[in-house]
Amino acid sequence: MNRLIPVRSKEEIPAQYRDTPIGLLLEYHNLDRPFETYQNAKLLVGMCMDNRKHLHMPDNFSFIIRTGGANLRYSEFNVSFAISIGNVGHIALIGHNHCGMVNLVSKKKEFISGLIDKAGWENELAVDQFMNFAPMFEISNAIDFTLSEVKRLRLRYPKIQIAPMHYLVEDNKLYLIKED
Repeated sequence: MNRLIPVRSKEEIPAQYRDTPIGLLLEYHNLDRPFETYQNAKLLVGMCMDNRKHLHMPDNFSFIIRTGGANLRYSEFNVSFAISIGNVGHIALIGHNHCGMVNLVSKKKEFISGLIDKAGWENELAVDQFMNFAPMFEISNAIDFTLSEVKRLRLRYPKIQIAPMHYLVEDNKLYLIKED
């Protein structure tokens, strides 16, 4: 966790993010900045679908794409839409600790039996679902994955400012991730 940068005051927001939608997200969520009124989104947030995370920000401030592990590889059309049609110029990619997409292989049995028992799937279909999709969504480490996904997105969208962030479930705060 020594790769996380806490934001406990406006002065702790790095200069490149200060007075941008990324900085505003940090102020709204971590610093309880009073909400302003927005008619159009200023930011795209990519974050995990995990139910333990909730962002404190005003209505209409952000587009949000929630997907396992904050993996936007299979949501790229939605990212492009938010940029081209929604006119956002900033992305906050937010991973989190205790992510269920880490070490998916250890959840194989539970995943398969859950689809059989709770969804009524046949064993073969449940096994196929896991074997075909788990490799696409498996992440080994949430911080490393967030950094690699930010790097990929920056190459794909070079004019967009993209910030790697990490949400700690224990304190419900956003942290910036140190980049080497």
